[in-house]
Amino acid sequence: MDLTKYGIKENNEILKTALTHSSYTAEHGGQCYERLEFLGDAVLQVVISEYFYKETNMSEGEMSKIRASYVCESALFEYAKKVGLIDHIRLGHGLEGTICQTVIADVFESVVATIYLNSGLSKAREFVMDTAGEYIDAKHFFMNDYKSYLQELVQTDKKSVTYNLLSEVGPSHDKTFTVEVIVEGMVYGKGTGKTKKCAEQNAARSAIEKMARN
Repeated sequence: MDLTKYGIKENNEILKTALTHSSYTAEHGGQCYERLEFLGDAVLQVVISEYFYKETNMSEGEMSKIRASYVCESALFEYAKKVGLIDHIRLGHGLEGTICQTVIADVFESVVATIYLNSGLSKAREFVMDTAGEYIDAKHFFMNDYKSYLQELVQTDKKSVTYNLLSEVGPSHDKTFTVEVIVEGMVYGKGTGKTKKCAEQNAARSAIEKMARN
């Protein structure tokens, strides 16, 4: 993990704290990342909010919903993997080898705070957009429940959402379902899956991606 581009050297004391879990401090003393996580979360929210405010014409409700995708735990976990952060997290002996996604996401926020405190908002913004920007540009959403997210998006405009089963093929033990999602009478997406529920989720994701492009 090389953060020199953002003004952070490897022996940076704030960075050491940002990478330290409370299980490590319980054994070795010192401070853990929790306070930095609090600050990093706020900085991340500001940077992503600013991006959608400046780069889109979305309504307040739409920006809130799409921002949630890029600051959720699964998104931060992916960002952390991208920058090679995971191997640098300091854990107590009891947690070594069993680090969870939540901790990794928290540490990413702490690293954002480190850059903010050390190098200012412009460098923190640069780090966040260098990391998250490609996912935003690719319309890669980090939602686990696309159906609920789509419903929230269209409720802003009081539109209706329905799912129609188009086909169900294959033997009973290995079926493939194809579903279309209709928003206010128009087909917005199609999806396939090994269960009807999975196909509906994939159709909803397709619809969200279409809406993001418009």
